[in-house]
Amino acid sequence: MRYRTFGKTGIKVSALGFGCMRFPVLEDGSIHEEEAISMLRHAIDEGVNYVDTAYPYHGGNSELVVGKALKDGYREKIYLADKCPVWLLKEEEDFDRYLDEQLKKLQTDHIDFYLLHALTRDRFETAVKKFHLVDKMKAAREEGKIRYLGFSFHDEVDVFKEIVDYTPDWDFCQIQYNYINVNDQAGTEGLLYAADKGLAVIIMEPLLGGRLANLSSHVAEKFSGEKTAVEHALDFLWDKEQVSLLLSGMSERKQVEDNLTYAKRSSVGMLSAEEREAYKGAKEIYDNMSMVNCTACAYCMPCPFGLNIPEIFKAYNVFGLEGKNGAKKAYDSLEVKADMCKSCHHCEKECPQHIKISQVMKDVVKIME
Repeated sequence: MRYRTFGKTGIKVSALGFGCMRFPVLEDGSIHEEEAISMLRHAIDEGVNYVDTAYPYHGGNSELVVGKALKDGYREKIYLADKCPVWLLKEEEDFDRYLDEQLKKLQTDHIDFYLLHALTRDRFETAVKKFHLVDKMKAAREEGKIRYLGFSFHDEVDVFKEIVDYTPDWDFCQIQYNYINVNDQAGTEGLLYAADKGLAVIIMEPLLGGRLANLSSHVAEKFSGEKTAVEHALDFLWDKEQVSLLLSGMSERKQVEDNLTYAKRSSVGMLSAEEREAYKGAKEIYDNMSMVNCTACAYCMPCPFGLNIPEIFKAYNVFGLEGKNGAKKAYDSLEVKADMCKSCHHCEKECPQHIKISQVMKDVVKIME
C-alpha cells in the first residue's frame, strides 16, 4: 500500500480509504454483514488504514457493522472517521448526545477523525455557528472522544473558503471531486485553497456515484485502453499532491481487489501531460451528454410518494448517453414513474448536489412519456 501525509497532522494514511456508505446488501436492502465485514477486514489486511462511516449511512446501520468489523484487533490497525449529523441538531447539547451514541455503536472510546457532515451555507449558519460546534468538537477532543476536527462539504467554493477560514482548528476537510467536477462545489480551486492552509483533503465521489466506472464509448475513447475507466478516474486524483486520500464506497469484493491494485501503484505526479489532457477532452464530451448530476447517494430518499429518485435519474442519464431506446427500457422497468412527483420539495432540501429535482422530474416526463 502507498501512504500519504495527512496535512499538518503528519499522520500517514493509505492512498485508498474504505467508504462505508455502499456496503453489499441483501434482497431486503439490509447490509450483508458477513460479506461487508469480510471485505473491510481484507482491505485493512492489505494496508488500508482509513475507514469512513456516518450516522445516516445504510439507515443508521453502517456504524453498527463497522463496529463489529473492527473487533479482534482491527480497530488498532486503522484511523476511524465518522460524522456529526448537523441537520438533526435542535440544541447545542445534541452534539454530545449523537457523539456518545456513535461511540457506542462503533464500540470504541474515540473517533480519530470527526467531521461536521455535509456543510452548506445554511447548515454553517444555523448549526455550526448557532450551536458553537467547533467549540463542542474541541471540548470532545479534550475529553479524548475525538482526535482531529474536520468537515465535509456540498456547496459553492466561496462558502467553502469561508468555512475553511472560520477557525484555525480544522485539521482536514472532505470534498466531492473527480475529473468531471473540477469546477463544481469546492472544485480544484477549493482543493488548492484548503491544502495551502495545511488542511488534509479527503476526496469523496471519485467515481461520481459510479457513473465514471461505466463510460459511454464517446467518453471512453478519449483514454488509452491500457487502464479501466475506474483506474483512470482514481489516477486523476492520486496524481495530485494536494489529495491526501480518496474514499471509495465498495459494494463488491472485486471492487475492493481492483481498487487495492490501483492504490498500490499510485503516486503523486504519476500522469503524463498527454494523459492529463485526455481528462479535459473526456469531461467536455461527458458534460455535453449528461442530463443530471446525480451521484446516487440517496440522501433524497425515501420519497413520500414512492419515487425511486436515483433510479429515475439513472435512466434519464442513459438518455443522454445512448438515446431514448436504452433509456426507455430502464425507465419502463420502474414501478413508480416521474409523473407521480408532487413537487413537495422534500428531497431538494436533502440533495448534496442541489438538484432541482421537482423540475427535472417534469423534464423526465416530457422525454420518457
